[in-house]
Amino acid sequence: MDKNQPAEAHVLTRAQRHQKKKAKKKKGRAWLIALCVLLVLGAGGYIFRKELMVFAFSTFLEGTVKEKLDESYQPIEQDPKGGGEEEMSVAELTKEPFSVLLLGTDQRDDEISRTDSIIYSVVRPADNKVLLVSIPRDSYVKMVGTPTIKGTRSSTKINAAYAYGGAQMSVDTVEALLEHDVDYYATINFNGLKDVVDALGGVELPITETIENKQADHEKFTIEANKPIYNGTEALNYVRYREDSDFKRTERHRIFLKQIMNRMKSVENLTKIPELIGIAGQNFKTNMTSDFMLSLAKSVVLSDSTPNISSHMLQGEGVSRDAWYYELDDKDLEETIASITKWLDPSSTAADLAVDDTDAGGDSHTDQEGQPAGDTGQ
Repeated sequence: MDKNQPAEAHVLTRAQRHQKKKAKKKKGRAWLIALCVLLVLGAGGYIFRKELMVFAFSTFLEGTVKEKLDESYQPIEQDPKGGGEEEMSVAELTKEPFSVLLLGTDQRDDEISRTDSIIYSVVRPADNKVLLVSIPRDSYVKMVGTPTIKGTRSSTKINAAYAYGGAQMSVDTVEALLEHDVDYYATINFNGLKDVVDALGGVELPITETIENKQADHEKFTIEANKPIYNGTEALNYVRYREDSDFKRTERHRIFLKQIMNRMKSVENLTKIPELIGIAGQNFKTNMTSDFMLSLAKSVVLSDSTPNISSHMLQGEGVSRDAWYYELDDKDLEETIASITKWLDPSSTAADLAVDDTDAGGDSHTDQEGQPAGDTGQ
């Protein structure tokens, strides 16, 4: 063949030309299908991101988390929830209103552990609402269970119940005070907060003025105002601070709980749950089963927002006997008991759930959205 002559064009048969066109169409259709799939997955990932989070959690993390939660399970003597002889199912338990007694301890070294924070909460999963009733730790109340404990008095500060008889005595004493059952309890040692907050990458706190411990017999610390994020040490000091008032202190505890819930719901922190529970370790004890807590956690993630929190602190005034006590106001206690009754009633309306959040001076302690107002320090 003459190299100067152009190569003979390759002539395709009709069948070959048809096959080539078909291959091009298939290739184009494949790209179109791939693009559609990507769009669907992208839109679905956005629209159903919460469902995907729950799916991922259930698939990859739930088994590990359940094992760790089982280590924190510590039952107490009480009748099954619902008043029957048999336990209600997890599905039933996570739909009906229930109560949880939150006990925050601040035990250091070998000192006797007392409850620094006592919050009777009512959770309404169906309408994503939570009531937090703070009981001042110095409240003068009748202890339940003291006849079996040598050397204790029949009435004293409520925070001593945990020192005398652990979670059992705290639950029994609060039930007698508020005239309602405690379905569950959860004890958290504040010392475990530091590492948990740091593992979450810090927490947002509404501190608008510098907080500083100044009293001679208190541990010295300073928390700067208006920081975008606060680390574990700062968060621990925030809940420990007590140089303003018990009302503001319990308010800070409620604010911290809300901010931690917000932080936990972020996608980037979902995979840290096993680590967080491992960090909590001995700092967390409860009579809630792992199945119940996991079911409840999923419902929180699937909800449109962080639960709407209403709060109230039992009112009273300081009195001096053999020591300083907080004498609870009978009228406020009666009204609080009535409010708890409504919150535990599944048929209650939004109007029934209205809560008076003002203190003894008539000052409100919630913001415009009905959440605890930001702390202003001292």
